Amino acid sequence: MQIQIRGEKVDITNAMKKYVNDKLARLDKYFDNPEEIKCHILVRLRDLEQIIEVTVPTKKFTLRAEESHNDFYAAVDLVIDKLERQIRKNKTRLNRKYKNVEPIEINLELDDDEEDDEVKIVKRKNMAMKPMDEEEALLQSELLNHDFFVFKNVDEECVSVLYKRKDGNYGIINVK
Repeated sequence: MQIQIRGEKVDITNAMKKYVNDKLARLDKYFDNPEEIKCHILVRLRDLEQIIEVTVPTKKFTLRAEESHNDFYAAVDLVIDKLERQIRKNKTRLNRKYKNVEPIEINLELDDDEEDDEVKIVKRKNMAMKPMDEEEALLQSELLNHDFFVFKNVDEECVSVLYKRKDGNYGIINVK
């Protein structure tokens, strides 16, 4: 696994890098070609807590987990355990769902017509949108641990937004 680790307000030492590499090696057994997988790790500080955010994008899905602890090494252990649980819990569902799915490229951009001096766009993302049904979108949203997920809905033949409601359930917005 190729690991990119960076710190926000934290200097990453060689010992920290080695510990993360050793722990992430546990996940190699779950991937067909682990040497092709790129893993992005962000280490942040909030007061005395160390926050570890790990994102593992693959061709079929993206794994994401975040944990915080006062001790860096404990936070790494927690986040790796969380990722491993996600993989084991969803391995059969992922294998069944993501066979022979071709991605669709989409570029989400805001109109330049609406300008406001106070509000600024600070980040822009391009993403590959894969056709999937609502169950797959729900699974992907849970894997990413996001409150919303944009996907090409094969059942409705449109772009849909799956979002988590305040009551804990999910809603869908279809864009036709």
